Amino acid sequence: MTTYDDLLALQSGVVARRQLTKRGVAPHDIERMLRRRELVRVHDGVFLDHTGPPSWLQRAWVGVLIAWPAALARKSALRAADGPGRVGHDDGDLIHIAVGRHRRVALPSGYRLHRVSALHDRVVWNASPPRVRVEDALIDVACTAPDDFAAIAVLADAVQARRTVPIRLRDCLDARPRAPRRDFLRAVLTDLHLGAWSALEQGYLTLVERPHGLPMAHRQLRDSARGPVYRDAAYVDYGVLVELDGRLWHDTPRQRDLDLDRDLDAAVCGQVTVRVGWGQVHGRPCETADRVARLLNAHGWQGSLRPCPACRPGLSFAG
Repeated sequence: MTTYDDLLALQSGVVARRQLTKRGVAPHDIERMLRRRELVRVHDGVFLDHTGPPSWLQRAWVGVLIAWPAALARKSALRAADGPGRVGHDDGDLIHIAVGRHRRVALPSGYRLHRVSALHDRVVWNASPPRVRVEDALIDVACTAPDDFAAIAVLADAVQARRTVPIRLRDCLDARPRAPRRDFLRAVLTDLHLGAWSALEQGYLTLVERPHGLPMAHRQLRDSARGPVYRDAAYVDYGVLVELDGRLWHDTPRQRDLDLDRDLDAAVCGQVTVRVGWGQVHGRPCETADRVARLLNAHGWQGSLRPCPACRPGLSFAG
C-alpha cells in the first residue's frame, strides 16, 4: 500500500504532483511510475491511475486539481451532487470550474472557467470533488438560462426533486443584488413556495389561474384516501381538482394506473378531476381558463373570468 492510495480513492483515481510531493513521493519516483504506466499524465502536474479514457467524474477532478483552489460550478456542480445515473446528463458536456474572482487560470478544452466572488463561502470544500453549493449552482444556471421558461424549469425541477427548498433559493438570490432576472426569479420562487412545484404547475398558476381571476387553488394538498397523495390544484370549496400532467411524471403504465385510481377516489368523494398538460397551459392558457371557470361555475363558484392582455378578441367568457 502506497502513501497516496487514500488520495486516489478519494479523488476517483486522479492525483496532482504537488499532492504526491507533499506525501513524500520523490520526483524520480513519480517519473518511474509514469514509465511503468502506474500513473498516466493527463495534464501538466495531474495524473490518472489507469490508461483508459477518463470518466466524467475523473475529468471533473482533473479540472479542479489543475485550477486548485477550485470547485465544480453551475451544471457540473449539480451533476456531481446528483451522483451517477441521473437522466439528462451527457458525458461530453463542458465541465464548469469556479475559481476566485481575481485569479488567472488556463484550462484545457472541455472546461469553462468562472471567476466567482466570495468563492470560499459558496463551496462545499469537503465534497468529492469540491463543488459550489446546490442553491448557488441552481441560481447561476437559472440566471443564465436561454429563456424564462428554461429558468423556471431549472428551479421547479430542483424543488420537485427535493434537492432544496424555495426559501433557501430565495435567500441565495437575495444575496445577489445584480443577478440577471432577479425580480422574475424571485416571483417564481414565491410561487414555488406556494406549492407550484413544477414548470407546468407554475405555468398554470401564472398563465391560467392568476391572470384570469380564477379563485386561488390549494396546492400540493395532501389526500390520504390512497397514498398519501398530493393534489396539484384543489378548488376545495367547489369540489374540483385540476391535475397537471407533465409527460416526465405521467408516461408509464404504472403511473397512469395510479392516476386513474386517484380520479376514481375523488369521484367517490363527490369531486370532479380534470387533467391538463403542456398544450392546455402553455399553448392555450386563455381557452383553458375559460373552461376551468365554466366548470367552477357549474359547481358553485359565483365569480366570472376576466380577460388577460393575451386573450384573443371575441373569446366567450364564463360568468
